[in-house]
Amino acid sequence: MPDMKKKYVDEVRGALQAKLALKNVMQIPKIKKIVVSTGVGTDMERDAVTEAKKHLGEMTGQEPVICKARKNVSNFKLRVGMPVGVMVTLRGARMYEFLDRFVHNALPRVRDFRGLPKKGFDGVGNYNIGMPDVSVFPEIDTDKLKYPLGVNIAFVTSAGSDAAAFELLKMMEVPFEE
Repeated sequence: MPDMKKKYVDEVRGALQAKLALKNVMQIPKIKKIVVSTGVGTDMERDAVTEAKKHLGEMTGQEPVICKARKNVSNFKLRVGMPVGVMVTLRGARMYEFLDRFVHNALPRVRDFRGLPKKGFDGVGNYNIGMPDVSVFPEIDTDKLKYPLGVNIAFVTSAGSDAAAFELLKMMEVPFEE
């Protein structure tokens, strides 16, 4: 069992149930999935998609999926079916392992890091954070990066409100700014 899952089961669940005054254990918020995605511009070269796929796979430990355009947009020279991004959906043990590496390895490497902003909540208990540079992840070799690559990380929770999701993520050691 990953360390973060063990922490959730042993410590966070009980504390969260008491703090939110929940009677049923099924109401306790949990992280359902973590979605890591990146967009590759339409005017970039063809190998940008394969490089993004490779780096996202190294970061998450799972094979990424290529997202393709659904509409034609002539201003961007975009046609239906052209690759526009890469994404990975993490669940279960891999999700908790990624959360552990993100919180304990990647975030401390961010320069002048004062905590994650609290404004990333969407109103229904999900949290989104944009990382402008993937070089903070120890799995990425910065010498092999040809293109600047940023990622969006979405934490999808079962919490019904932003306050409950904030408490969940805070108890899972996600550092928020004061």
